[in-house]
Formats: sequence, structure tokens, C-alpha cells
Amino acid sequence: MKNYIDIKDFYNLFEAVQQAEIFEDQKTMVDAIPLFPIAEIETKYEEEKNHIDFDLKDFVLRNFFLEKLSEKGNDISADKLPIKEHIKKLWNQLTKTAYEERGTLLGLPKPYIVPGGRFIEFFYWDSYFVMLGLQVSGNIEMMKNIVENCSYLIMNYGFVPNASRSYFLTRSQPPYFSLMLDLIYESTNDEKIYLQYFETLEKEYQFWMSGEENLEFGQSYKRVLKTNDGDILNRYYDDENLPRPESYLIDVKDFKTSENREFYRNIRAACESGWDFSSRWFADGESIKTINTLELAQIDLNSLLWNLENTLAKASRIKENLALEKKYQSLADQRLSNIEKYFWDKESKIYRDFNFLKNEQTSSEHIASLYPLFLGFSNMQQALDMKYWVSKKFLHPGGLVTTTKQTGEQWDFPNAWAPNQWIGYTAMKKYGFDDVADEIKTNWSKNVERVYNNVGKLMEKYNAVDVKTIAGGGEYPNQDGFGWTNGVYLKINN
Repeated sequence: MKNYIDIKDFYNLFEAVQQAEIFEDQKTMVDAIPLFPIAEIETKYEEEKNHIDFDLKDFVLRNFFLEKLSEKGNDISADKLPIKEHIKKLWNQLTKTAYEERGTLLGLPKPYIVPGGRFIEFFYWDSYFVMLGLQVSGNIEMMKNIVENCSYLIMNYGFVPNASRSYFLTRSQPPYFSLMLDLIYESTNDEKIYLQYFETLEKEYQFWMSGEENLEFGQSYKRVLKTNDGDILNRYYDDENLPRPESYLIDVKDFKTSENREFYRNIRAACESGWDFSSRWFADGESIKTINTLELAQIDLNSLLWNLENTLAKASRIKENLALEKKYQSLADQRLSNIEKYFWDKESKIYRDFNFLKNEQTSSEHIASLYPLFLGFSNMQQALDMKYWVSKKFLHPGGLVTTTKQTGEQWDFPNAWAPNQWIGYTAMKKYGFDDVADEIKTNWSKNVERVYNNVGKLMEKYNAVDVKTIAGGGEYPNQDGFGWTNGVYLKINN
């Protein structure tokens, strides 16, 4: 029995609030905590809404509590602390608990770190990059808490949702759970972690592979697809084809400009990737109205699933289950072959996403191309080719840009995001390109330090090109806090 509320439980009121834009941020209403039973509030709304003196905002404020992250929690700059000390102090400020459901907020068994700003819940892939900083800070307990929360979500819902909200129960985010276990192992040297969460690893894998066995050539089902040649690849997806509750009006307005019947699902699938939004997902490379995420198999997702298969093989070996080890190693080996076949562009010598409907690679140049190097399965020649791309196209005075195309979307040029700096830095280090790795580290770190010195805050994203400004673009203002920036900054400068 669910104790959280679903947006559908009060959809009439929800829709009226979002359309009236009574709050500047559409996330405000979906995160509001009802002060009375939600059915009672909805009934009351239907009774009162046509009264001549009815005030919608006043009604909401009388019936809901609007929860926010403490403002002082995000800004403790008055202490004039050195940046690393500031970050370590921020861990406590960004720590939250939700042992029971509150409104749309899902309950979790352990404390966790929130990103900051408007994001006051547990986020999946953010948490991996947060863990990097917790590792440096010596907070192994919180790292284990994050893993335990992910496991709880996987075991209870079948996957880790985008974030711990009921309105995110239709999609996940990039599958980083196996990499989280690697971080715990790195920190404790205890391989039992893989045995402890073996069932969790298998369950997450089943989520991504669901429906594989019934696919015909050239077909897709949810997050898995079979190419015209009969090979299995994965894609980002969402179980619903409706406007996102947290961005309702934006989606409704954008839908009117699109001819895609699955526009909303394509939007939501891009959110599952974490890259919301980017020219990477646009058929014309320019406009969100042409978004076609569902047509693509993505290099980052398939690389992460290779790591999951590889981790399952390793865990099976530790369990001394040779049959399972053989099964998962075979799956990992086959995926490696498929990645080489479908994602490596032999002409331009870069990894690209693959459009399985058109049976061709996309033209987008983006930093997710570095995942095969980040995970260490590219050969040295491919790594050398990718180093050229990094130096020529992606590395700028303020760090690595996300794509080479400027559209105004936040996951496009000229923005630099913390996860991509770590992926790029690690990729270059892993193949011995220390000069490029150090340049990535220096350029981005100086950018972070400059903004911190100016405004006393760590931001969600940065401008990699104009190092005199704070980054922009996207559906909402740049957020401060900020979990993954804090984590990557500490780890990359450790």
C-alpha cells in the first residue's frame, strides 16, 4: 500500500495551479506537502473554485506546506572559509532524511545528500559524484547510506527512480549503482560489498533488459532494442507519455510546436539520461520540437550497462558460481562487440549515438563519447583519437563543454558540468594522457574557484568558454549547493 501521493490523486487542482503559474517554479507545487488528506483537499477545491472571491494561491497555501532547503544551508560563505573547508561543511547542510513518505517524497531508510537549490530530494546519478567527495572527506558511512538507499529503491520499485519522488516512478537515470559499489570497495578493500548487493545488481539489470526476449529484428520495447542485424542495445525511456508534472506548462507549450505523437515520452526519456536537454536529442540538432531520444541507442548507457554486466560477472566469481560468471561475462563481451560495431565512427574517429530506426550514427559531437575511455575498454588507438577530439573540440578555458553546438539548452555548449569533468579527467588519466587530464582539472577547478571567490557558492554548472560569467540556459536558473560539483571538486583536487 502506497503512503506517498501521486499527482493523479489531485490532478484537477494540480493542473489549475500549473496553468495559472502562481509559483515561479513548476516544481514547487509537485513538491508541496498536503496538510490534509489529498482527496479531501481535491473535494474542497472542486467546491470552492467557482466562488467569486476564490484565490487559488491562497487555497494552496492554506492546504499545503511548501518545503524548501534552508537558505542558510546553501550559503555559509560569510565564514570566508577556503573552498575545501566550505565543501566539507556543506555536507551537513545538504544532508536530509525522509524515513517516511511526505507528499510526493518517497521514504528512504538512510540519510542522504541532496544536490541543493530547488533539488531537495535524493537523486540517482548525482549521488555517485557526491560519493567521490565523501570518499575524500572520509565519510564512508554516508557513502554506504547512499548505496543502501539505492538498493532499497531497486528492491522496492525495481529500479532507482530519477529522484525520490512519486512523479519520478516512471523513469530511472544512468545506471551508476555498480560504480557506486566499486567506490565502496576502493574505500574499504572489502569485496563482500558485491555479494551483499548481488541481488540488487541483478534486479537493476532486469529493469534495463525487460522485454529483450520477445523482440523481433528492428524492434524496441521500453529500454531495450534489437537492431536490424539482431544485436541487443539499450536506450533511455519513460513509462509515461504525458507532460512532466515538475515542468508541466513548459512541456504543454513545447508539445504544441511538435508533430511527434510521443513528444512527452521523448522529453522524459532525455530526462532519464540526465541530459535535460541537449541538441544531442534533437533530430535537426537545433530545436526541442524535433526531439527523438527514443530512436537512439546511447553510448553512455550501453557503456554503463557493460560495467553492470562486468560487475555481475565479478560478483558471480566471488560467489564461486561459475555458470553465472560465464553468463554475465558473455553478455559483457557481446556488448563490447556491439559498442564497437554501432557506436565507433571509423571515419571521424569518435564514439557517437546510434539511431536504430535509420540504422545510422547521429551527427552530434558530445562528451558522453568518453564513457568507453572512462570505463577503460577502448583500445589505445581509439583513446588517442578521442584525446584529439578532447583537445580540439571539448576543452576550453573553463573546462570540458558538453556538446559542440550552442542552442541555449543547458546540456549544450558552452556549459561545463561536474560529472563530465570527472569522466573526462579519468578517461585521460586512464590512458596516460596526464597533460590533457591536468588541463581539464586546472581549467575547471579555476572556474569553480573564481565563482566561489566572487559569490561564495558552488554552482550546478559553469560556463567553460566565458570564464567571467556564470553558466546559463535551460528550463530553470543555475542552482547553488551543489552536490556533484562539491564531490568532483574535492576528488579531482585530492
